[in-house]
Amino acid sequence: MAAHDAWALVCRLFAGGTPVLRAMLSPREAVALPVLGKAVKPTTVDQSFVLCPHCQQHRAQVWGDGRGGRMCRCPDCGQVAVEASDGAALILDEDWLRQKLRLALGIESRDGIDDLGDGVWRLGDARRSPVLLARDLTRVQQEPALLDRVRVAGGDIRVITPRPRTTRGSPFGAGVEWLAMEDRFAFYGGGISFLGKPGTEKNSPAADPTAAVYGPFSEDFRWVSPPDWTDGPIHCTEGQAAVFKSLWSFKGEPVSGERVMQRAGLDSDKPIDLFKVRTRDKGKPEAERPLAAYRSLVVTERREGLYSMPCAMGNSFINAKEQ
Repeated sequence: MAAHDAWALVCRLFAGGTPVLRAMLSPREAVALPVLGKAVKPTTVDQSFVLCPHCQQHRAQVWGDGRGGRMCRCPDCGQVAVEASDGAALILDEDWLRQKLRLALGIESRDGIDDLGDGVWRLGDARRSPVLLARDLTRVQQEPALLDRVRVAGGDIRVITPRPRTTRGSPFGAGVEWLAMEDRFAFYGGGISFLGKPGTEKNSPAADPTAAVYGPFSEDFRWVSPPDWTDGPIHCTEGQAAVFKSLWSFKGEPVSGERVMQRAGLDSDKPIDLFKVRTRDKGKPEAERPLAAYRSLVVTERREGLYSMPCAMGNSFINAKEQ
């Protein structure tokens, strides 16, 4: 449950947008904190008031005791000595959050992040669907012009926000999909996983989205664990997953690159196009690991222009689950 609690803490910190005193973390959040690694970082806050170190119920003003120390007066506890650690705080690295959400949704790196102001960002396009990240759902609801600024012909808009306490159902009309951070994403292996559509067991926060279902692939083909790979499941973009899923569907039969890409619903000419590492991304694991998986699992007959996936021989989308 540490990963689930860690993700809940990320959502809380993002929704607040301000530092949180370590002393104000719940016991479960404090236990989950080390799991987040670089996702949260220490920061400084106003030291003129602190949460009472004894009862942790009241904020009290701090003053010097004349001997180099500091004191506060709590309404319940009276005078209490204040240590430097009593003012320790942490804050979410929101650049980390935005980049990991982009990876989870398969947003190409060439799409930049646009700050639309007041806690709203455009993360880029996920397969022709603009993606907005907002600190507060109400902010987007009350300013429809934000959606008009990013809307594109033929593509729905995805809006990611922390889940408010009072919203039920879909808060937007047709053409806008709301993704509640707590329900539709999860923290896993130092990154963020997209859990897909709600309402099924596989999308429960407690489920492992990386679990192999079709041979070495997860159910949505977004994670792959090649047999010769020992460094954990490899995360793929939506386009890469579509290529793997297409190749798997041919059950190991060599087929042309055109057929593979047509079934994947992609415009590129060759399957390898989705896995090429740009010069600026060289050395980045998130870019190079999917290429390593591709080279491990896909056989290319260059002269004939044929591609196959031997591990899919004799399998289908039904019996692969029984392996």
